[in-house]
Amino acid sequence: MRGASSNAGTTTTTVTPKSTASRLPRFLFSCRTPGVRPRSWGAIVVLGVVLFIASGRVMHLPFPSDHTPEGAYLRIAKSVDEDHLRELFPYLETEAQWACYSIRDARAKASARVATSYPEPQRAELIAAYAPLASAPDGADVFALFASQKGWSAHLRRDLSGVARVETEGERASVITARGTRYPFRRRDNGIWGITLFTAQLLAESERAARDLAVVSAAAADYDRERKR
Repeated sequence: MRGASSNAGTTTTTVTPKSTASRLPRFLFSCRTPGVRPRSWGAIVVLGVVLFIASGRVMHLPFPSDHTPEGAYLRIAKSVDEDHLRELFPYLETEAQWACYSIRDARAKASARVATSYPEPQRAELIAAYAPLASAPDGADVFALFASQKGWSAHLRRDLSGVARVETEGERASVITARGTRYPFRRRDNGIWGITLFTAQLLAESERAARDLAVVSAAAADYDRERKR
């Protein structure tokens, strides 16, 4: 089983306003009213430029480090808002990441066993059913698939809001949003905080995939014996 990603998410993220620059000339020209002396007009222009630069600096403030619960939460919110669900993967707790890899590996092994031993039409049906997870390039793709299929991303998109406060106790923390929702986090070995919200469901899916692999392997062995008779 491949190890979970540990280095992603450490880059500085900024938010750039799209319309501020386009409004600057209009703001400056709108200030040029009759009766304003050239010297006063020059002062207004300088003030406008200063305010524009100051607002740009505020909007370009980086997120807090993802080695803080708040920083991890804000990156999750950004990934959900932009519908980049794979980018949320580094901010799952380690156990959830491992579960994603286990699911992919179990489905891939089951699919391969079905392909070599099962008769039709069961072969085609099972290979098609296992294909999305069995062919996933990475654990992040497994998570993104579940997040879409099970409505996790839609739920987060409706519920995410600004951070009101953070409660930390040892290796665990809760991010409490402005809407009063609590998001639980656990500190990973690499220092990044990972959300634990999906861990139980991913572990359940991993156990189900392992059980299915055992059933498929047993049935494949029976089909192999039948062919040898």
